[in-house]
Amino acid sequence: MPRDPTRSIARFLIDDGGPTAVEYAVMLAMVLAVVIMAVSSFGTAQDNYWGRIDSAMRDHGIN
Repeated sequence: MPRDPTRSIARFLIDDGGPTAVEYAVMLAMVLAVVIMAVSSFGTAQDNYWGRIDSAMRDHGIN
């Protein structure tokens, strides 16, 4: 028995499961972008911090 294509199309247009999944994927991508930027910024700050300590120790003859 062949399926009625209009019924399938109507069901597809009414179903909101797909858009919800897309919305969650977009939110996840945004959260991950913020986390990556924060970790990158934190890593740069730590690198600068330990670099200053290293320079100060070398200036005082401590290796």
